[in-house]
Amino acid sequence: MKARFTDEQIISMIKEQESGEKTADVCRRHGISSATFYKYKSKYGGMEPSDAKRLRALEDENGKLKKLLAEQMLDNAMLRDINSKKW
Repeated sequence: MKARFTDEQIISMIKEQESGEKTADVCRRHGISSATFYKYKSKYGGMEPSDAKRLRALEDENGKLKKLLAEQMLDNAMLRDINSKKW
């Protein structure tokens, strides 16, 4: 799924609001709801764009590792099942 905004754009929105602009104005200009804005702020608040890139890389790596773990657990379950059957 392609995100609508890049991490850098989201951080820019948050910085606009933190610099004194009204949340409603920031949301209106970018076409997002205030709920979406606060969801972004809880995830990206206080970050710089380089931090967001690192976060994205870690999330991608975590997803790959979870997939590998699930595949390994499935392989182990199949081997146990095969091993428990009498030929």
